[in-house]
Amino acid sequence: MASDEHTFDVVSKPDMQEIDNALQMAMKEITTRFDFKGSISKIETTGEKITVVSEDEFKLQNVIKIFEDKLFKRKIPLKFIQYEKMEDALGGHKKQEITIKKGIPQDIAKQINLLVKNSGLKVRSQIQGEEMRVFAKKIDDLQAIMQKIRATDYPVALQFVNYR
Repeated sequence: MASDEHTFDVVSKPDMQEIDNALQMAMKEITTRFDFKGSISKIETTGEKITVVSEDEFKLQNVIKIFEDKLFKRKIPLKFIQYEKMEDALGGHKKQEITIKKGIPQDIAKQINLLVKNSGLKVRSQIQGEEMRVFAKKIDDLQAIMQKIRATDYPVALQFVNYR
């Protein structure tokens, strides 16, 4: 009976290799740009956290814009990025932490689940930790649900995987 059901998973997983590539390209641009000549501006990564350091707030914002531009060019949605509060670092410098968000938070998963239930289609969904699985007998119903999820603007970047 499960064989006549079609499924797909809704996930929120950033491509960490592409994010690392964007980070490397941003650092390369920062070291070659004239307005950053003699600056200590840098971007460092430690797992899920990215740290941006610069002399002042203006240069820090420019470094972040360069990084965002590189992410955009690599088709990484900026919804994966969460900015922490800007802090003072040693020597009068400014520092800002950036967190890479992974997984669908429970409140967003419940909203998607409600959207699936209220769609009027013969589909069902199941929350599986930080992912969701959607089931239907007809492939057309699954595609309609994908359209509805895409049309709703959630604060996390969503992908559809394991489409069967």
